[in-house]
Amino acid sequence: MDKQQLLEKTTETLRPFETANLMTTIQTLTLQQIFSHPAVLITIVVVFFLGVVKRSKTVLLTLFGVLGLIVLMRYAMPAGGEELTFKALLPFIGIGITIGGVIIYFMLIKSD
Repeated sequence: MDKQQLLEKTTETLRPFETANLMTTIQTLTLQQIFSHPAVLITIVVVFFLGVVKRSKTVLLTLFGVLGLIVLMRYAMPAGGEELTFKALLPFIGIGITIGGVIIYFMLIKSD
């Protein structure tokens, strides 16, 4: 296989991971589809297990933040080509403040 064929094959393999494709995929998936995917479940379980075993507040808050961002992108981000209206901005603000507030509370305010 020459260099050009390898480059084309690599480009086609990585095309689903372009930002526009990822955003479209995330916005069209339901939460049930996201959380029923084996790779997502295994990753969540491993990170949660490590966070609990090591009693790492940082790891658990990172997991909370990632899951919160998944929910935020699913419900608050407009679909491709649509404008961000004030009505769509309210859930974005509410979910963002909730995620940020929980992380700030547990990292900075509440002490062990």
